Amino acid sequence: MFEVTRDTIISEVMMNVPETAPMFQAIGMHCLGCAMATGESVEEACMVHGVDPDSFLEDLNAFIAARA
Repeated sequence: MFEVTRDTIISEVMMNVPETAPMFQAIGMHCLGCAMATGESVEEACMVHGVDPDSFLEDLNAFIAARA
């Protein structure tokens, strides 16, 4: 199972579990395919968008685990 951490790069999440895209978009991360996604960690993106990274990661990993 793929697990996302604070340090996971957004593009890595998109390559492994593209079904999570709506979760990122729901919190304002609309540029999932842009250059920033290839170098920005989930934690960095959460900070930029004013989202608690721990809460987001908990929801994201629960979604991924439920699909496994």
